Amino acid sequence: MGGAVSAGEDNDELIDNLKEAQYIRTELVEQAFRAIDRADYYLEEFKDNAYKDLAWKHGNIHLSAPCIYSEVMEALDLQPGLSFLNLGSGTGYLSSMVGLILGPFGVNHGVELHSDVIEYARQKLDFFIKTSDSFDKFEFCEPSFVTGNCLEISPDCTQYDRVYCGAGVQKEHEDYMKNLLKVGGILVMPLEEKLTKITRTGPSAWETKKILAVSFAPLIQPNHTDSGRSRLVHLPPVAVRSLQDLARIAIRGTIKRLLHQEAMSKAGPGLKNPPRFKRRRVRRRRMETIVFLDKEVFASRLSSPSDDNNNSEDLEEERREEEESKPSELKPDPPVNFLREKVLSLPLPDPLKYYLLYYREK
Repeated sequence: MGGAVSAGEDNDELIDNLKEAQYIRTELVEQAFRAIDRADYYLEEFKDNAYKDLAWKHGNIHLSAPCIYSEVMEALDLQPGLSFLNLGSGTGYLSSMVGLILGPFGVNHGVELHSDVIEYARQKLDFFIKTSDSFDKFEFCEPSFVTGNCLEISPDCTQYDRVYCGAGVQKEHEDYMKNLLKVGGILVMPLEEKLTKITRTGPSAWETKKILAVSFAPLIQPNHTDSGRSRLVHLPPVAVRSLQDLARIAIRGTIKRLLHQEAMSKAGPGLKNPPRFKRRRVRRRRMETIVFLDKEVFASRLSSPSDDNNNSEDLEEERREEEESKPSELKPDPPVNFLREKVLSLPLPDPLKYYLLYYREK
């Protein structure tokens, strides 16, 4: 499933293409997608395909196409402090992007059928927290994953503000999924070959919207034990943060505000805030169609009437871009993590500094 947008050369260009095609429409969703490199969730030997708008599967590991994740993120209408349940959480890629929006006081839970995928997701989460340059730009709601069949969730579980199911839901399980929602909550799931958004407007009232046609593998039915009883899935408890953790969040937030004020004072009056993410201009691309007929291959090139008029302009723009992209004799300095620099300069014991930095490696 996928292929709706052109392939990108890197994560930023993939996001540019998703924006141009109107799959990403809001700033919060764009920031989350730019903050986490999709290639980090691929096995090393498959990373060349990471920026294509295609699903990827290897064994039990699976990623949906970027255009699908974009539509899901937009439909969930995420906000800081909400609770989120990801059914079929897989690699944790989507859960981590959601966590960047939920912030430190949200709830971020995932249920995954395969224990090896849970282990893979935890490794990727640990890698993101320890090494990603994006981590210090956000306050993160770390996802918690449990193993089990999402159709066997304990009936006494808490309800959630937002729920996503990453597998095809049969019609007989629609009410089961709806009951996981709080009033006012949003459920997004593939239902009858359509990505569907369901909003709970009252205890027994619902609004349903079909978003787009999709093709997902169906949910795997529960495999009952020899005794005939199902294995209930118990979701992680919603724990209250410790005073120590709350202090870390508050200190980091205060330092970020001070750094922002310093940057604004240096910029001077009358200047707008600098963009948080560097945008890249999207080139026009000709679409090529390859048709397979029996054992022969026919390739055709489709272009709009304006392509011929703009061809020379595009070539000139590409030439200028290539000139600008040539490496200079002096390599640019790597970006500075100002939060990290500020914490390390504080007159505090080293263990406390490392705690404030979440023991990150860089």
